[in-house]
Amino acid sequence: MANDTKKELRNQLLYSVFVRDYGKKGTFRDVERDLDRIKDLGTDIIWLMPIHPIGEKGRKGSVGSPYAIKDYRAINPDFGTLEDFERLVNAIHEKGMKCIIDVVYNHTSPDSVLTKEHPEWFRRNEKGEAIPKVPDWYDIVDLDYSHRDLWDYQIETLKYWAKYVDGFRCDVAPMLPLEFWKEAREEVGKVRPDAFWLAESVDGGFVRVLRKDGEICLCDNEIYQAFDATYDYDIFSSWKDYLTGEGTLSSYLHELNRQEMIYPDNYIKMHFLENHDRQRAAALTSDPDLLRHQTAFSFFEKGLAFLYNGQERSATVHPTLFETDPIDWSGTDLSDLIKRMMKIKRSKIMAEGQFSAREIREGVVCALYEMPGEKLYGFFRVGAKECAVNAPLPESEFVNEYNGKKLDLHERVLFIGEDPVIVRVKEGE
Repeated sequence: MANDTKKELRNQLLYSVFVRDYGKKGTFRDVERDLDRIKDLGTDIIWLMPIHPIGEKGRKGSVGSPYAIKDYRAINPDFGTLEDFERLVNAIHEKGMKCIIDVVYNHTSPDSVLTKEHPEWFRRNEKGEAIPKVPDWYDIVDLDYSHRDLWDYQIETLKYWAKYVDGFRCDVAPMLPLEFWKEAREEVGKVRPDAFWLAESVDGGFVRVLRKDGEICLCDNEIYQAFDATYDYDIFSSWKDYLTGEGTLSSYLHELNRQEMIYPDNYIKMHFLENHDRQRAAALTSDPDLLRHQTAFSFFEKGLAFLYNGQERSATVHPTLFETDPIDWSGTDLSDLIKRMMKIKRSKIMAEGQFSAREIREGVVCALYEMPGEKLYGFFRVGAKECAVNAPLPESEFVNEYNGKKLDLHERVLFIGEDPVIVRVKEGE
C-alpha cells in the first residue's frame, strides 16, 4: 500500500457528482450552486464523474456514456468551458472541500483523439481492428499499455489536471499495469504532493475471469501499492446477496471482518450502498426505517464513507449512463442522518481503532471499534423491525451519541427503534 496514505481518510465523506444529471441544465454552474448543501452533509471530497468530451462512433444512447471519452485533455462542452470548470474547483476549495476527477485510462471512444493520432496504442484483433476486452463495451476500444509512449502521454495528462484538482478516481484500475500506476503516482506527486488516489477495484470473480484469459487484473493488495483507497467490491456482492435473500448477514459480516486481517494497517476501503454502476439502495430496501439503519451502518464501517448524488434523498431510479436522466430529489430526506453520522465518524477511534462486527440477533448488527482506554459501539437494524437486544455493554447510563438521548441499560437490554444507537465506553465505565 502507499506508505504515505493517511488513516484520517477513514473519517471522511466522498460525494459523487454526475454533472450531466445535476440541476436544471447539467453544467458545472449547476453543481456550483449546490455546493453549500453538499458541504453541509459533511462532505470532504467531491468526485466529478468524467468531465471530458464523449465520442460519437459506437455511441450507446442519444448522448453516450461519459466513460467513452474522446479527448482526455478537453472539457465536455455540454458542461461548460475550462474556465467554468476552474471556477467550480476553486469554489469547492473555498468551501474547504477537495475535488477529484474520473480517470478512464483503460479505453477511449472508437473515434478518440488517440485513435487518430496514435492508432498503434490500441488493442487489435486478427483483422487489425481496435477492440475492447469486454465485448459488451462496444462503445469503447481498449488501450495497449505495452507502448511506453502511451504511459508518458497519460502521465503528462494527469500532471496537467493535477494543477487543478486534488486527485483522481481511476476507472477499472486493476486492468492496467501496476507499474504504470506506481509511476503515475510518483510523477503526479511532483505537481500535487498530497494527491488522493481512489481505485475502482473489482470483485474476485472478475479477477479470476480476466486472469484465466491471460489478461492483467490486479487484486486489491496489489492495487494498494499505488492507491490510497479501493472500492468495496471484494465484499459488496455478499451485502447484495443478503438484501436479496440469497445470502446471510453473518456471511457479509465475516467478509467485512476479514478485511481487517488481509490488508495493510493503513488500508482504506470506500464503503457504499450504491454507485453509478449499482442499483439504488432505496430500490433494494423498500422499508425507510431499514434504509436509515443501513445507511448509518455504511457510514459506521471502517473506511471512507460514500454518497452517490441523490442517495441522500432516497432516490430509487438508477440513472442510465447513456441518456440525460435528471436526479429525483423528491424522496425521503436522509440528510439529517448523514450529518449526525459524519459527526460521529470524525472520532479518532474510527480512524485508528480495531474494527469488528457481528450479528447479535437476526438482522441486527453490533459493530465495535476498540483502542486503549476506549470502545465505540454501533447497533443497527439493517434487516429487523424495532426490537430489544442483549447488548454487550456494562449496566450503566449512557448517551446515544447519534441523538443525544440517555440510555438506561437494565440487565443489559437495549431497545433499538427508529434511530441507530451509538455508545462510547471509556475505561472504568
